[in-house]
Amino acid sequence: MIDGKETERLIAIVRSEIDLSSDPSEDEVKVLISQTVYRETFEKNFSYKDRDTLVKIIFDSIRKLDILQELIEDEEISEIMVNGYDRIFVEKRGSIFEWPKKFASKEKLDDVIQQIVSSCNRAVNESEPIVDARLPGGERVNIVLSPPAVIGPIMTIRRFPKEVFTMEKLVDNGSISAEAAEFLKAAVKSGYNCFVSGGTSSGKTTLLNVLSEFIPKGERVITIEDSAELQINSVDNLVRLETRNSNSSGCEAITIKDLIKTALRMRPDWVIVGEVRGAEVADMLQAMNTGHFSMSTGHANSSKDMITRLEAMYLQNAEIPLESIRRQIASGIDIMIHLERGENGIRRVTEISEVTFDEDKSIVLRKIFDTEFMGSKYVLNKVGELKDTYKMEKRNEIRQIQT
Repeated sequence: MIDGKETERLIAIVRSEIDLSSDPSEDEVKVLISQTVYRETFEKNFSYKDRDTLVKIIFDSIRKLDILQELIEDEEISEIMVNGYDRIFVEKRGSIFEWPKKFASKEKLDDVIQQIVSSCNRAVNESEPIVDARLPGGERVNIVLSPPAVIGPIMTIRRFPKEVFTMEKLVDNGSISAEAAEFLKAAVKSGYNCFVSGGTSSGKTTLLNVLSEFIPKGERVITIEDSAELQINSVDNLVRLETRNSNSSGCEAITIKDLIKTALRMRPDWVIVGEVRGAEVADMLQAMNTGHFSMSTGHANSSKDMITRLEAMYLQNAEIPLESIRRQIASGIDIMIHLERGENGIRRVTEISEVTFDEDKSIVLRKIFDTEFMGSKYVLNKVGELKDTYKMEKRNEIRQIQT
C-alpha cells in the first residue's frame, strides 16, 4: 500500500541521486527512478503495479506538473482550478466538482508554478504576483500569488480540445446553423472585419480559430495575444506575437497596444487580436479602418453590451468625442458575432449582426441571424439581410482576378 510519507521519502531520494542540471532525457530519468524505487522497496510488500504507480508519481513530481499531470492528461477535463495547495476543482463535461487529491505542501505548489512560468520565460513573485503563461501543450495558465491571493497561490489552467474544430463540426454539434456558417465563411473570404463577443468559456477562441480557416491562402496573417492560444493551421504566411510583462530585471512590458502598432509595419493582410481589454481598442480600430482586415474577441453579455464596452474602453484612454468613437467602431467592425454557453456546457452562436451608424449619431446592430426558442431547443434563424454588400462584392471580384 502506497502512502504519502513513503512517496515523499522516495521523491527526496531520487532528487538527491539524479543530476537534473545535466538535463537528462525523460527515458533516462524514468530508468533512474525505476532503479531507485525497486531498490528502496525490495524488502517491502509492494506489487509490480504499486511500483509502476510510484515511478509515475515520482516522475510527474520531478519532470511534470506533480498531481496536476493526471488532470492534464485527461482530455475530458476543460478547466483546472487550484485554490491553494489543498483544494483543486475541475470542469469535466460541463460540470465543476472538487478533486479529492491535493499538493503535499504549499512549497510543492510553488515549485510547480515556478516550473510553469520559467518554461515560457516569465516570472511571478511577491513583487509581480500576477502572470499569464501557457504549458507546452498550449494550455492557458493564469497565476495569482499573495498578497492579492489571500488563501495562497491560485492557478487556473484552461485546456483546449486536442481535436481541431472545423465549421462542419460546429454545425454538427449544434453550435451554429448551416446557413449562418455559410454566411460567416463568405464574410471572412470577402474581408469583413469580425468581432466575437461572449462570456468566459463561451467558445470565442475556438470560433476565431474556425473563422481563420476561410482566410485566403496567399494572405499574410499576424496574431497578437497575451498568451499564444490560437491554433491557425490553414495559413502559411503566419506571424505570432505575444505580450510580455515587465520584470525586476529591467525588462519593460510589451503590451497588445505595442504589438498592434508594430504589426501594422509588418505588411499584414489580416491582424487577429486574441482579446481586446483596454487601451489597445483604439489601435485595433485604426487597423480595421486603414485597409487591414481584422478579427478579435471581447468579454460581454451581448453584442450590444460589447459595443458599449468598446466605447468605454476607448473613452478611458483618449479624450475623443463619443460620436467620433462610434463612427470608428461602426466603420471598423463589420460583423458582430455573439456566443453563449448553456447550462449543459454547449457553446453556441446566438446572434450575428451587421454594425452600422445611423443619422442619430449612434451605432445600430442590424440582426442577420438571431436565436429563437422553438420547442425544446434554441434555433439560430436568419432574420435579416446584409445591408452593406459592397465590400463582399468587391472582395469576391479581387478573388476571381487572383485565381
